[in-house]
Parts: sequence; structure tokens; C-alpha cells
Amino acid sequence: MRLIACLSIYFSICSICFAMLSSSTEPVKSVNVGVILDTADAWIGKLCWSCIQMAHSDFYATHSYYNTRLVLNVTDSKSELIAAASAAVDLIKKVAVQAIIGPQHSREANLIIQVCNKSRVPVLSFSATSPSLTSPRNPYFYRIAHNECAQAQAISALVQGFEWKEVVLIYIQDIYAEEVIPCITRALQEANIHVSYHAAIPHSPDDNHVVEELKKLTTLTTRVFIVHMSPMLGSRLFAFAREIGMMSGGYVWILTTEMTNQLASLNSSIIDTMQGVLGVGSYFPKTKEFQDFEIRWKLKFQQENPTTIRRELNIFCLWAYDAVTALAMAVERAGIKEFGFQKASTNSSNTTDFETLGVSLSGPKLGESLSKTRFQGLSGDFSLLDGEVNSSIFQIINVIGDGKKVVGFWTPENGLRRNLDSTKRDTNTSTYSTSKTNLALIIWPGDSSSAPEGLDLLANEKKLRIGVPVKPKNGFGELVNVHYDPDTDRINVSGYIVDVFKFVMDALPYHVPYEFFPFNPGDYDNFSTGSFYDDLIQEVYHGKFDAAVGDITIRAQRSQYVDFTLPFTTNEATFIVPTKQIKNKKEAWIFLKPLTWELWVTSFCFFVFIGFIVWVLEHGLNKETRISPLHHVDTGLWFSISTLVFLQWERIHGNLARFVVMIWVFVVLILTHSYTASLTTLLTVEQLRPAVTDINQLIQRGDVVGYQYSSYSIQFLKQMGFDETKLRAYETPEECDRLLTMGSRNGGIAAAFDETPYIKVLQSKYCSKYTTIGPTYQSQGFGFAFRRNSPFVPDVSRAILNLTERNQDIVNTFVNKWFKNESHCSQSTTVDASYSLELDSFRGLFLLSGIVSSSALIIYTVTFLYKHRQDFKQFYANDSLWKRIYVMLTITRQDDNRIQVGELVSRSTTTTTSNLHDINVIDAS
Repeated sequence: MRLIACLSIYFSICSICFAMLSSSTEPVKSVNVGVILDTADAWIGKLCWSCIQMAHSDFYATHSYYNTRLVLNVTDSKSELIAAASAAVDLIKKVAVQAIIGPQHSREANLIIQVCNKSRVPVLSFSATSPSLTSPRNPYFYRIAHNECAQAQAISALVQGFEWKEVVLIYIQDIYAEEVIPCITRALQEANIHVSYHAAIPHSPDDNHVVEELKKLTTLTTRVFIVHMSPMLGSRLFAFAREIGMMSGGYVWILTTEMTNQLASLNSSIIDTMQGVLGVGSYFPKTKEFQDFEIRWKLKFQQENPTTIRRELNIFCLWAYDAVTALAMAVERAGIKEFGFQKASTNSSNTTDFETLGVSLSGPKLGESLSKTRFQGLSGDFSLLDGEVNSSIFQIINVIGDGKKVVGFWTPENGLRRNLDSTKRDTNTSTYSTSKTNLALIIWPGDSSSAPEGLDLLANEKKLRIGVPVKPKNGFGELVNVHYDPDTDRINVSGYIVDVFKFVMDALPYHVPYEFFPFNPGDYDNFSTGSFYDDLIQEVYHGKFDAAVGDITIRAQRSQYVDFTLPFTTNEATFIVPTKQIKNKKEAWIFLKPLTWELWVTSFCFFVFIGFIVWVLEHGLNKETRISPLHHVDTGLWFSISTLVFLQWERIHGNLARFVVMIWVFVVLILTHSYTASLTTLLTVEQLRPAVTDINQLIQRGDVVGYQYSSYSIQFLKQMGFDETKLRAYETPEECDRLLTMGSRNGGIAAAFDETPYIKVLQSKYCSKYTTIGPTYQSQGFGFAFRRNSPFVPDVSRAILNLTERNQDIVNTFVNKWFKNESHCSQSTTVDASYSLELDSFRGLFLLSGIVSSSALIIYTVTFLYKHRQDFKQFYANDSLWKRIYVMLTITRQDDNRIQVGELVSRSTTTTTSNLHDINVIDAS
């Protein structure tokens, strides 16, 4: 290894020496480069110019063998757009610069880029961060800085980490600042973070305007502010914010890179007004090279500016340093033989300076060389991707004392991280994180170490307006009830749902004042169509109410306008019908009820079918089947029916018949046991039965079905196939009871379709008088509706979960309070729809028996035809079908007769042999 290292060093030295020797034979080419700075902003202009000069001298001190050398031509933009554009035109036209470094501001860069695009002169900007500058229309613009939109995801991750749901954006009202705000807003919205207010401050506001805007922010409930503005205006903003008490506990301030990247250059008095502020800033590594450069720069800058207050390096200085290094490398590696301009062809004498600009001959090749330049700069790894520096790491800083503290970092791959070293080690296993635990301890405004909630719900004592539905006749008041109290001249709201809401709001970690407002449109015609609750949702959507509390079912269509909390009830929609007392023991024909008539008929048909199959299969083998034709039918039936009690005495001789009988006995076994169980239930258990057993029965009979006013159940009923003319609405449990008691034939209803909470109210009043029948239809349950992006929804949902999972005793207390009689109903509220066994339950058994019997008959027929194939040949040519059938039956009967004769002969032979044996015995004696 040492040998390889020595050899590499040796060849490196040789290559450098060779390059120096070869270059000494060629004259050094001077390449003019323009530098446009803003001396109106004196301190940052001086900082960047000193770094540019040091970059130039440092580079050629270590690259003295280069054949090219940049010549810096600096000019002043005077912070004016026209002056900046004029400076660029003069540099190109008079000095013939091959590239331009600068300007400092995006608004100036936009004009200079247009000039350089025409003349094909590359522009390297180290501080113009506007997103719109990088475009396919600007192929000669190279940004040696971060695009301001790159920080949007870092800001979003920081807000997510502390679970703040609302923020306020404060920014300068100009075209370039407003290009960044949509990026930040979009990133926040993707994380479900709501921007509750945009505070746009003019570019040059007076003090009164800034103060009035800040006072307006104090009236908002949101306490998280994201500030995007220059250090000059930002320092005024925080000075006034401290005066009016907005730098105290409970407030959150987050700076964008516009101000964070220049914090080191602010004086201590400004920093003192910003204690506890967070910032997202561009990251650069504190390498040994940087530390050495910082020491040399401070000495040089202090010597050149002895009267200037203490200044610190910022990222713009480092980007300016790397811009000079990159350009010097690109010019050398481009290998351009001649630097010059092609003059513009103009025929008119009335031309402007812009129109007479020439076109650089080296511009395209120099731009290509810049795009390929790679090196380790002071700001980190330098490389350009689509004309921008390829780096997107940001650091999270906290303003503490007289400086800033780095509390974490953000990267696109890993999100928030405490340090970058662990991120690099865990690249293969780490995941994107927005957890605040990945950040160091933060000191917040007011010298607090506890993260603020981000909301002040008591700002101006604003109460939430809660809309509560008022139903006709206050039906189902056990759930929600709104009534006027004349004694106190107040509207009182009560009910199971109201108690749940009050408990949940009291369980929040902060106090929320609220007030109930009845929603009573005065016209209840829309109750029958179910649009009443949709109208209430619309009132919340349009801002009349902050939330709605009541028996409001969560539905997808409604969630487009409001945000629902998690459901606090589990709902199912089903039918409720009256029960009737059944005295089955006095019925003479009760033994027929265990089976439906379809099952009785099917069973009888199979008895006949199985008897026929067994007779066919056994008539040639079993002598019991060879009787007179008049006895064929009763013999076959008796054989199959006797299997009910397993009393068949006839022996089975054929294997096919045995297999058929085996399957049939299994079917009969299942059928008889099921019949016995059902009959036992009818005679001993059943006392109450539903008056209606199936919804199909309701549809077929044309019965009237009820549904509750304002419920969407009518839509379900229509989808099930009910005629709209057979649907009737009811308002209260008492009205539903009256209609069910009357019945469908007497102007009432045969059944009611409703959700579980309403059925529970009805059954708590009337116990076993009513029961439910299937099927059931799932719904999402009741939920509280809040305005879109309301910060209360997550906290209220968590409180609902705690109530339903950990506080069942409280839930039971509410249930017992409002459904008093439910616990006293001993009779089960759910009764099976029918005790009669249906054909569908035995369809598989009958199908199995039918297939086996039919298969056995087919096998027997094929065998029979093959055995007597010679007998059928003489008839097939001339005889009709009926003749052939007659012949086949005759042959079958002859087979039976031959079998009978064979048996008689066998018996006679046996008898004769026995007699001869006896005679021989006598003779012997």
C-alpha cells in the first residue's frame, strides 16, 4: 500500500511539472470577467468583493501553470435596475467580458440575464435566489446558490415536527418574494398544514404600517409566523414585535434563508430582539480549509476596513469564492483558442446599445465547460445540475444569546436529523423523518424550553359558534334536544350527543370557549329528502358556524365541505318491526312448520326418484323387485320412504344400488335431525316472533315502510327496490310507535328503517314490543363537523378515542342517563327472521344425491344396451321408437323370467341331489 501511495504521489508531481513545463512555452491569455456588485448595500458588497479577490489570488497561487488568467472588472449597480443593465451592456460592449459574476439581487439579475442571453455571455450569480431565474429560456444563467423554493420542504418538515396545524406567512410584497410564497404554501398544504393568513408588507413600509400589521396578527388564534424578508426590514419587524409583546411565550417565529443566511452580519442589538427565533439556513461544512480561509479573510478585511464594525462570513461570501474558482477552472478546461465577439449586423443608424451588442464566440463552449466542472469548494461539493448548484442540505438554527445555535439539519432523503454524520452512516437504512426528537434542545421566545402549542384560542375571547339541529317536534330528543327556557330566557341544549361533546371539549389540553346556536330553518319540507343536515353542513362551510354538533352521519359527500372528527358511535341501519305472541302448541298442523313447502315438495319428489332408481338397478338382481307391475310403484316408494326410520328389510344386491342408497341415507339422516331440532324449538322455545320476517316479503306484499324525517334512509330504501309511494316519514318515536301499531293495511307502516341510535331510543321506550330483522347496512356513524382545516379536529378526535377506549364507565353513564328503560328490557331485541328450514340449506345434499343416482342410472343403461346389442340390431332398421322401447322392456322382462327359471332349476337340482344322497346312505346300511 505504501508503494502504491508513493507511486501515485510521484506521478502526480510529474504530471504537474509536465503541465508547468508545457505551459511555459505558451503565453498566458487574459480573460476579461465582469463583476457587478451593489455598493448601496455597503457591507455585503464589501464582504463579497473581498472574497472574490481572495478567490482570484488563491486560485492562481496554486494554479500558476494555467494558460489563462481571469481579469476582474468590477462595477457598481447602485441598487438600481437600469444601472445594473447598463453596467452589463458596458462590460460586454466596451470591455468584451467573457462572463459576468453577480449581481446580488434577483430583480437586477433578471435584466442582466436578458442582456447576456442575447450576447451568449454566461452569468454566475452567487446571491440571486428567485425561482423564476432558472429557466430553459435562460441557458446562460448559472446559479451558484440555493433556489429559494428548495427550502420549502425543510420549513414544512419543521412545522410538522411540532404538530402545528396553522401558520401565518409574513413577507415583502414584491414579485420576487411572491414567487417563493406559493412554493412554501404548497409544501405546507401537502402536509395538511393550513396557512390561515398572508401578511404582505410593502417593500419600503413606514413604521406605522408595520406596527398595524403586527397588531392585526395578535387578533388571530395562530401563533406560528414564517418570515420571508430581507435582514433590513426583518430587523425592524422584530424590534416592533418585541415592543408589542409578540416575542413572549407562546409565539413561534421561523425565518427563511433570506434572513437566516445573513444573521452573522447583524449587530448584537438586532439579535437581542430575536431571542428564541428559529431559522432555516443554507448549510456549508466547517472544514479545515474553511477555517484557514476565515482567519486570513478576517485579517485582510480588517486591514482594508478598519472603521467597519465586526463582520462575519456568510454563505454568500463562500458562494462568491466558489463562483470565481469554478469560472477559472472552466475557462482553462474549455481550451478556447480565441476569445472574441462577432459584431451585430445593423443597417440602421438609429440603433440602441442593446441592439449593437455582439455575440460571444466562446460563450457556448464556456457554458458547457462550466456544467462539467466539479471540485471541493468552501461551500461544499461543487457541481451544477440544470444550471444550479447541486446541493439541498439545510440547517435549523436557534437564535440564543448573541449568536445562533445549530439544532439540527434537513436533507431530502432523511428529513430532520440531529447531525449529518449519522445520516451519512445510515444512508441505506434511514427513512424520512419529521420528528422533533431529532432536534437538539430549543429555547423559545420568552426563554421557555417547552414548545408552544401554536394556537391562542382565547385571543379576543372569541367563542366557537356551534350549530345544533332543531328537529320538528324535537323528535328523538334523547340524542339532541333544543328547547327554550322562558324562566331564564335562554336556549338550552341537551341530549346524549351533547353530553359526549361537552366531555370531549373539556378533555382537550386547552380551554375552548364555545356557544350553541340552534339551526332552525323554519321550513321543514326538506326534512323528507334528507337535505336538512346537508344544509347545516353548508352553514359550517360558509362560516356561519365554526362546527356542527348533532346526530350528523359522516358521509363522503359532506366531507368535501367540512372536516369530520372520528365517529363517537358505531351505526348500522336496519329494519324494526312489531313482534307478535305465538302459541304454537295449540296449532294442529305445527308439525309441518319446521320445513318450508318448497322443501316438503322437493323431499317427496326425491323419495319417488330414489325409489325408482333403486327398482331399476335391482329388478334383475333382487327377487323382491320381480313382482307384478301393480306392486312396482308401492314397492319402490316403500323402499325409499322406509329410510326415514331405517326400517328397510329388503337386501341390496347391486353395487350401484348400494352406492345410491348410501348417499340417500346420509341425506335423510341430515334432514330428519334438522327437522327434529326445528320442531323442538317451535314447541318449547319460541314465544315472540317478528310480524315480518324478510324485506322481500315487504316488497312483494306492497307494505308501507317508514323512515325518519331528515334521514338519508329514503335513498337506501329506493335502492332496495321499495316504491317511493310506499314510503312514509315519521318525526318522533311516539309517531313511529303509533304507525307500527296501526299496521300497513290500516294507514300505518309494516316496518321502519333507521339507524342504531334511533332504534335504541325506540326500544328503550317499548322494550320487546319491537324487534329488528336483517339485513343490516353499515354507516360511518355520527361525528362532529368542523370547518375545513380546523386545528381542533385532530385533538377532538384523540379525545373521542380516549373516551370510547378508556372511559367506558362514562359512556355507560351517558347511556343510562338518556336510555333509562333499555336495561330493564329482558326480552332480546333481535329475533331470528324465521324458524322454518329452507330449501337453500339442503340444496347441496339434494344435488349430491341427484348426481349420484343419475350417474348410476346412466351406467346401468349403458351396460344393459351393450349386453343386448345383438338383440336390438334387427329392429333398428325398420321399427319405430315406441317399438324399440317395447322390445327393450320385453327383453328386460325375459331377463327377469330367465333369472326366475334359473333359480327354480337351481333349487330343483339341489333337492334331487339331496334325495339321491339319502338313498345311497340307506343302501349302504
